Amino acid sequence: MGFGFFLQNALIGVGLAMDAFSVSMANGLNEPCMKKGKLFGIAGMFALFQALMPLIGWFCVHNIAELFSAFHAWIPWIALALLALIGGKMLIDGIKQEKCGDCEECHEGLGFAALAVQGVATSIDALSVGFTIADYDWIMALVAAAVIAAVTFVICAAGVLIGKTFGTKLAGKASVFGGVILIAIGIEIFISGLLG
Repeated sequence: MGFGFFLQNALIGVGLAMDAFSVSMANGLNEPCMKKGKLFGIAGMFALFQALMPLIGWFCVHNIAELFSAFHAWIPWIALALLALIGGKMLIDGIKQEKCGDCEECHEGLGFAALAVQGVATSIDALSVGFTIADYDWIMALVAAAVIAAVTFVICAAGVLIGKTFGTKLAGKASVFGGVILIAIGIEIFISGLLG
């Protein structure tokens, strides 16, 4: 495991984290008053799933490859459904918030369950990374997952901070923008999955 190994997996982490970065920005937009603990919790959740999915993919390649290849076709559909569901809820909440004008009454922050769904939706395509690391032994696969997680954590924390900055400036429209962004990301993952 030399420099090339770490660089390759860091670059994989950057590529995998782009959807999670966008969703992190949407979360920051949706909740501009978010505390630092929650910010790190969001980044940590995305990092966890971005590390876990390649490991699951690696396990499937080594143990149940036929089942995994059949499941691979459903990945774009699952990501679209999950992100559309959460994005739609965020969009509806934002519209309600604009109508009543009371942020505290209508607006709820992102809950653990919704964050976990976002983590799955944005990382499910990382299952296919299991194919690219198939020749790694289990220690190398764990180290690769740790590198991917570290890169994802930093990128997602930055995404939440950027979203919070714009969310504060956009005030009432932030939740609507966040919902639209999540739905757009779901559509992008879906189209990429079908074409790719």
